[in-house]
Amino acid sequence: MGYTTCYSHLIIAMSHTYEVEIKSLLGSKGRADELRQKLFKKDPKLSLVSEGKQLNHYFNTPVSLQGLHVAMLPLIPEEKKESFARVVKEGKNVSIRTRISDGNVTFIMKSSVGDDTSANGVSRIEFEAEVQKTLDELDKVLLDAGLTYQAKWSRERQEYKSNDMHITIDKNAGYGYLAEFERLVDDRKQVEEAKKDLLNLMDELGVEELSQDRLERMFAHYNRHWAEYYGTDKMFVIE
Repeated sequence: MGYTTCYSHLIIAMSHTYEVEIKSLLGSKGRADELRQKLFKKDPKLSLVSEGKQLNHYFNTPVSLQGLHVAMLPLIPEEKKESFARVVKEGKNVSIRTRISDGNVTFIMKSSVGDDTSANGVSRIEFEAEVQKTLDELDKVLLDAGLTYQAKWSRERQEYKSNDMHITIDKNAGYGYLAEFERLVDDRKQVEEAKKDLLNLMDELGVEELSQDRLERMFAHYNRHWAEYYGTDKMFVIE
């Protein structure tokens, strides 16, 4: 979220770049190591782009986003304020979180385009802005605006690049090891072809796609019990 599963979704970014992403639940470190070996065997030029630890704090979405908009607007870079306002005004099923990675603190909003959830949906609009605050300080801005915590997530991530594909291998609290296969395309007409290419690669590597309904069950379980898993190596299995 055994563990021969994965989950795919499409994110529509504010720049109108389309990101096709397919997630594969690996579970154990052994399966993650096996996948890494297969990746290097398939592409000896595979490069490690980045690695590090992340904390992601998710918030319950308020009925109105106006208080959040007022509180966050002074922290949003000038060139991103219009995009921020668009998500606040037009977004539905909005997901809100804060993140720290490599010392950088980021405010993130994701809004569903269709009727899916913004956390695990098929089509989403994504907004990100790095802010000059500590994670605790940024969280306090949101809490003071009336938001409440939904769950806190922790993970270790390695990101690899192979031609125009990005592959990440994560160690997630609760979920265990998870792989993500991604491609960016500039035209929506290229989305299905990109997804097909990713699925073909995954088939060659021996990993499978996690169904969205199972991921939703896992996501719900973690949100109910996140305090047991956050910052730990504990895992659970939800079929």
